[in-house]
Amino acid sequence: MNFNTLIRQTHRWLSIVFTAGVVGYMIVMTKGQPPAWVGLFALVPLILLLVSGLYMFVLPYVTKGRRRAEG
Repeated sequence: MNFNTLIRQTHRWLSIVFTAGVVGYMIVMTKGQPPAWVGLFALVPLILLLVSGLYMFVLPYVTKGRRRAEG
């Protein structure tokens, strides 16, 4: 398994964790105002999704530039 595959699989699993965090936050919101730390359950995976998503977005442009430089 190469690094790109690992990033893609991690991104997929983070999306599941993020969705579960948002659903959990909505459930807690029905019981009243939740503590501030409950929102972090959705925020932390969101930040990691941003990083991995930006990596996957930039990757084709970087590899295209490498191919041009080599060939």
